[in-house]
Amino acid sequence: MQSFLQRLQHGNPRSITAMLLAVMLFSVMDSLIKALSTHYPPLQVAAMRGALTLPLIALWIQLRGAWGEVWRARWPLHFLRGALVITMLVLFTYGVRHLPLTNAYTIMFFAPLLITLLAWPVLGERVPRAHWWAIIGGLVGVLVALRPSAEGFASWAGLAVLGCAVCYAVSAVVTRLCSRTDSKDSLVLWVMVILAVGAGAMAIPQWRPLQADHLWFWLGLAASGFGAQLAITEAFRHGQASAVAPFEYTALGWSLGIDWVVWQVLPDSYTLLGAAIVVGSGLYVLRHEQVHATAEHP
Repeated sequence: MQSFLQRLQHGNPRSITAMLLAVMLFSVMDSLIKALSTHYPPLQVAAMRGALTLPLIALWIQLRGAWGEVWRARWPLHFLRGALVITMLVLFTYGVRHLPLTNAYTIMFFAPLLITLLAWPVLGERVPRAHWWAIIGGLVGVLVALRPSAEGFASWAGLAVLGCAVCYAVSAVVTRLCSRTDSKDSLVLWVMVILAVGAGAMAIPQWRPLQADHLWFWLGLAASGFGAQLAITEAFRHGQASAVAPFEYTALGWSLGIDWVVWQVLPDSYTLLGAAIVVGSGLYVLRHEQVHATAEHP
């Protein structure tokens, strides 16, 4: 109880509320991606997300008069990050087309543990021995939730989301490298430019005409993604990362509710057990970490 109260104090209600809002908006965005994935190819969904979000980002930068900061960029790292985000979104879109959100989120929760693993060789950060056990535990949780079978981990959808988690982790490490010299506005703007142009160019051969009935889905996708990005930035700006980050796991509750209400799907006991193991491993690492890496959410 005392530990929980200490987290609230270090996080403060404002930052925790912002994180909860960000998680909710990301969950809405992911559910819209899942809905649109049945009508459009993954590359087109990725390109549209970038293209529709760009005007909102440009307006936000203009209102704050921050254009001078966005041109200072380490371009090789930005292009690498953009390629990772394109791959991440394509894999995630394909995965959630065939998997419930809860299953996909269970695999994605393994990404923070992968970030800890990659921080050792890339960023030179020491990884305590106990964290290695947490990483192994997280992998076990993924295997429990999506046990090797035609229905889970061994399916193309399960492998796609696992690949998305790997790309997310690598992107987070690249983001931390970029953030040492580049502004947050630069990080957000250029990844969306690369996403819109790069994914758009690759999507041309399979491009499908946009249906008028899906207009609100596309607008909701852009608005929820942009709002979530602002909220998560606000959360980490005003609260300690170690206190705020654990609230990311409330996404599991949103995914359960959305799966049930929208798609009438509930996870089985293996998925819930695996999710508990992965979340527990992640919370253990966060409890001992002072720095939390974030990347562009898929």
